Amino acid sequence: MKKITPNDLGATMYVPATHPELTRIACGEKYPELLSMVICLEDAVLDRDIPQALNNLRDTLLALKSPRHFNDGPLVFIRPRSTAMAARLVADKTFLLHAADGLVLPKFRLSSLDTWLSITAGTHLLWMPTLEDAEVYDVTKMQQMAEALKAKAADRVLALRIGGNDLMSVLGLRRSKEYTLYEGPLGYVIKMLVSVFGAQGFALTSPVCELIEPDDILRRELKQDVLHGLVGKTAIHPSQIPVIHHALRVAPRDYQEALRILNADSAVYKSDGAMCEPATHVNWAHRIIQQGKRYGYVETSHGGQDLGAAAQTG
Repeated sequence: MKKITPNDLGATMYVPATHPELTRIACGEKYPELLSMVICLEDAVLDRDIPQALNNLRDTLLALKSPRHFNDGPLVFIRPRSTAMAARLVADKTFLLHAADGLVLPKFRLSSLDTWLSITAGTHLLWMPTLEDAEVYDVTKMQQMAEALKAKAADRVLALRIGGNDLMSVLGLRRSKEYTLYEGPLGYVIKMLVSVFGAQGFALTSPVCELIEPDDILRRELKQDVLHGLVGKTAIHPSQIPVIHHALRVAPRDYQEALRILNADSAVYKSDGAMCEPATHVNWAHRIIQQGKRYGYVETSHGGQDLGAAAQTG
C-alpha cells in the first residue's frame, strides 16, 4: 500500500454519514475525481439521526475493499462526534475501520491529545485534527500544541484542518460573499497557523468556501491557499472538486525550477531573473515535484496543451 502524503488530499468533501449515497461516494463510483472525503458524524448529523448514521457508516465500511488499495476510490476519513464516539467506533469490531484511512479529530485541543493517543493506539488510523475553537486565536497555545504534536504524534498527523466557519463564529462573524477569507480576520489566523505548525513540519488544509455559485471567490481564495502553502481544501459541493484540483496544478516554470534546484551543483546561482540558493529551496522543490505528479501541470504560456491534463495518481 502506498504511503499517504498531505498532497494526496486535494479537494476533501465532507459527507454526512446519513447521506443515502454514502457508500457509492466512498467507493469512488459517485464522484470518480474525488481524492478524499470525510464521513461526518458531528455537525452534519442531528442527534436524533445518530443511530441511522452509525448504521450507514457500518454498511459503507463493510462495502469498501479490505484491505483498501490506494486507487480504490477516495481516501476515507471519519469525523466522530466526540472522543467517546471515537472510542466506541474503535472498540466495536462491527465497524471495519481497517477500510478507513483515518479520523478527523473535531475541536482538537492540546488537553485532548493524550485521549486521542489512547483511542488510536494499536490502529493504523491517521489523524487530521481540526483547529476550530477560541484557543486557535492564541498563538502561544498553538505553539504549545505544535510542539506537543511533534513530540508525541508526528507519525499520526497527516495534516491539520482549519475550521473557518467555526473560527468566524467565535468572533460572531460570517463569511462575506464579496471577499475571500484572507481579506478578513481569518487572514491573520491562517498566516499564524502556517508559521507555527509549518515550522514543526506539519501541513495544513484550507477552510471550505461555502459560496458555490459563482466560483470567482473560490478561485481567488485558492490562489491565496497555494501562496500560503496549504495542501488541500475542504469542498462543500462536488462542483468545487475540479476547481480545487485545477488550482493545485503546477506551473511549468516552477517544475523546471524545482528540477534545477534538486540537480544543482552550485551553492548559489541566478535563475529566471532571481537568486536561487538550493539549500534553502530544496523542501519547496520536493513539494513541487510531488504536487505536479499528483495534479498535473497548467497550460504553457503559449496556449499549448497541458503538460499533464489530468491529475496524476502514480
